[in-house]
Amino acid sequence: MTPGVSRETLGMWLGLLGVVLFGGTLPATRLAVVGLDPLFITVGRAAVAGVLSAGILLLLRRRLPIPSQLRTMALAGSMITIGFPWLMALSLQTVPASHGGVVLGILPLTTAAAASLILGERPSLRFWLFAVLGTAVVIVFALRDGGGHVAIGDLYMFAAAICASVGYVYSGRLARDMPGWEVICWILVLALPVMLPLALWTMPADVSAVPASAWAGFGYVALFSMFLGFFAWNAGMAMGGVARVSQVQLLQTFVTLALSALVNGEHIDPVTIVAALAVVGIVAIGRKARIQPR
Repeated sequence: MTPGVSRETLGMWLGLLGVVLFGGTLPATRLAVVGLDPLFITVGRAAVAGVLSAGILLLLRRRLPIPSQLRTMALAGSMITIGFPWLMALSLQTVPASHGGVVLGILPLTTAAAASLILGERPSLRFWLFAVLGTAVVIVFALRDGGGHVAIGDLYMFAAAICASVGYVYSGRLARDMPGWEVICWILVLALPVMLPLALWTMPADVSAVPASAWAGFGYVALFSMFLGFFAWNAGMAMGGVARVSQVQLLQTFVTLALSALVNGEHIDPVTIVAALAVVGIVAIGRKARIQPR
């Protein structure tokens, strides 16, 4: 550890690094869908990350999870490796990355709501009020950008948020018994026998015809969003504390907006910034609402 830097401070910096890496997911996917099929992006990113995960697990000689853990991993994996990235890629074919970043800003609240259903946690009435308010802000924002109706891209993004929330909750349950990085590695390895053949089958016939920017976006989501981001994020929470480090996740929407403008050349208008501030503010207050274990 660097002299003069506390374990908690280093954990905060690692958590921030994870947020920055995750914040680039939407802009990178937006680049990828210009030249690659959403299905290939989904299975391909999981295949690349799965191969890397298998190498790490073999190198460190990690013990195979027990059957009950494997079943939970399979369920979490269906949400994290298939549902979320596929629906997100479909959404980004029609909506800008900055727009998707605002919609996904409610992810911490939907994750808490999923935990209440799956883990038996009981959020307070105050939490539910802020959850409804945050959802209402996102819907109004979507209606504004959609000319008075919710576009299909928004529906895909909402569904992606639900998939991610369910996957995060089941992954969190597994992380009680093993390190978070090992959880995601096993999830990716379990999916590898399906993802690798599908990736080879759906790969473009002429890879040279795909723009370099699309391959760059694909490489990012495979290496950083699906793999290294989880290592930084989980290590940060382990070192700095879950409650403290998880607060930096509120910055992810603004990282996405900044990268959407920088990488994708999207125009971020004042309404988008105001909507992002409103969603993040509501999430920040809502997350402080008391949640009682069953």
